[in-house]
Amino acid sequence: MEVKSEERAFVVDDVSEVIKEAIESTIGGYAYEIDKVNNWTGQVVENCLHTLTKERKPYKYIVTSMIMQKNGAGLHTASSCFWDNETDGSCTVRWENKTMYCIVSVFGLAI
Repeated sequence: MEVKSEERAFVVDDVSEVIKEAIESTIGGYAYEIDKVNNWTGQVVENCLHTLTKERKPYKYIVTSMIMQKNGAGLHTASSCFWDNETDGSCTVRWENKTMYCIVSVFGLAI
């Protein structure tokens, strides 16, 4: 049985929802606490990976997460990838509340 290409595709909108859900469930109701940031970033990454791998798509995933206190400091990020645009993809979500920013990136590399 041949797998439809949509079932194998890296769908940015779907991945974005996975990321938003992982962030909301981990830090959605909290204020920034420096002692918890390390744990929170790990939980966000693990939640994303767990949900994405449950979909059983033929991808290797790379997930990065950062949490930054809102204090007026600047932040710039960039990424560059050399891959097959037909099969591979990436998605970055910037989330914020009153006390912090969270930026999560997911890179999906077709197997």
